[in-house]
Amino acid sequence: MTTAERMDRLARVLRPVRAGNGFEEALEQVLQVIRLGLVAAGERLPAERELADVLGISRVTLREVLRVLQDEGLVESRRGRYGGTFVLERPDATGEAELRRRLRDVDVEDVLRFREVLETGAAELCAARPLTKKQAEQLSSALAATHDAPLADYRRRDTLLHLTLAELAGSPSLTAHYAAVRAQVNELLDCIPLLVRNLEHSQAQHTELVRAVLDGDPARARAAMREHCAGTAALLRGFLA
Repeated sequence: MTTAERMDRLARVLRPVRAGNGFEEALEQVLQVIRLGLVAAGERLPAERELADVLGISRVTLREVLRVLQDEGLVESRRGRYGGTFVLERPDATGEAELRRRLRDVDVEDVLRFREVLETGAAELCAARPLTKKQAEQLSSALAATHDAPLADYRRRDTLLHLTLAELAGSPSLTAHYAAVRAQVNELLDCIPLLVRNLEHSQAQHTELVRAVLDGDPARARAAMREHCAGTAALLRGFLA
């Protein structure tokens, strides 16, 4: 198959990503291409310039995506005249067996949709409520804890920040439901790697979210949370497809 034919095939499933979650959505799409077998093991991915143009991202961002795929053993970079990024055979590793076990009875899309409904609703409610000084400090402290978190403790502190938002929304029922769905999300997140670029996006989104809540801007808080949920969903869809 020629390079032009391969690009034509990929163009049917690839699309420009949104700016807010460009890295996550680009990673999701390239993972989908590999998992669907649109570029078979041993075949070369399109050149960086072509792939970046189709996805609407910079080559720097694309290289970060390819670095993640290489770290996960899905592709390898080869130098020389016939070099490029090549798709590798996927071994049936123990990690994949564990992943299939965890997903056997889980509707990932249902979990992600329910999570978004609860999270965006909580953010909007929280921003609409006049927080006390103590509550505002509690939220700011939870945000600061995520910024200072070592990598191994990041997801726990991230969870605590989101639970704090849910609690400050003023609905115990919402908090209980959110805690349950967050436990499911965390179990799924434990199946995929922690990616520094994604954590940087998350931190920027967390900061915007907390600012919107403290500014008393419900629409802005809801929009920030929706974008944040979309980034996590893109990663999970990419790795768990």
